Amino acid sequence: MYRPEIKVIDCTVRDGGLMNKWQFDDSFVHKVYTALTEAGIDYMEIGYLSSESAFSRDEVGPWKFCAEPDIKRIIGDSEKKIKLSAMADIGRIKYDDIPQRSESSLDMIRVACYAHQVDAAIDLVHQCIDKGYETTINLMAVSTVGLRELDEALDDLSRSRVPTVYVVDSFGAFYSEDIETLAKKYMERLPGKTIGIHCHNNQQLAFANTISAIISGINYLDASLYGIGRGAGNCCLELLIAFLKNPKFKVRPLIEAIEAEILPWQEKIDWGYHIPYMVTGTMNQHPRTAMAHMESDKKNKVTQFYDQITSAT
Repeated sequence: MYRPEIKVIDCTVRDGGLMNKWQFDDSFVHKVYTALTEAGIDYMEIGYLSSESAFSRDEVGPWKFCAEPDIKRIIGDSEKKIKLSAMADIGRIKYDDIPQRSESSLDMIRVACYAHQVDAAIDLVHQCIDKGYETTINLMAVSTVGLRELDEALDDLSRSRVPTVYVVDSFGAFYSEDIETLAKKYMERLPGKTIGIHCHNNQQLAFANTISAIISGINYLDASLYGIGRGAGNCCLELLIAFLKNPKFKVRPLIEAIEAEILPWQEKIDWGYHIPYMVTGTMNQHPRTAMAHMESDKKNKVTQFYDQITSAT
């Protein structure tokens, strides 16, 4: 599938960091950066943009903050050939802690929010636009949002300066029909804006749902190396790039980075398809209970987890 408007955003460090508190060393982040650059990926989301007062560096790694000295340590002084983005959560970043674009290596700031936080998210995005950044709003957990509330949020976004709005399948609950329906709704309610997609793999559908999004006209696509990400993880970047058939993209650098940096992490953290994540996905629930189960000494007691979750509803 080739369409020049399509942009690919890698979330390896940012979303993968949700599984290890962003404790990736510099060699990992640099390898991902160079591999994505060689592969022709459009954006690398290098982490979160958070206020230092909101979290302790004793507990989380540097990619929870994306401070300029940390970024510079990775990219050096040579010219960037890939754009960098960071995600900001509502309530975890102060306006004054966001530098001017001219003083930052970041090109884009993506603001994550729930439907009831849209007004605050729009305000933050407008601040970022005024500071010179590209921006998106990633509207999370829309599988749990009522139609009226979603329509109201989209109407507020339609009147804003936000250029790009994401459909986010936070719980991995959607099927292709859901993606098609939401893509149509977002495009109708957000004329003139770019639509993005971020899928989770609880039901082994992240890649398929991303393809459905592309077919439906969505142009900003999130993925990560080997699907690394919170819980069941994301759409696999290497699969997506192979599918897109754009001659600017190259798959081999991604495979090389997976072998060198991602596969060793599989020995330490459990992301990807596992029964507990499947259960929360099919139940349209946040994966926190599944993540806690996977981190326990009973992670293979999947029937017990299934009974526990299904009996509680």
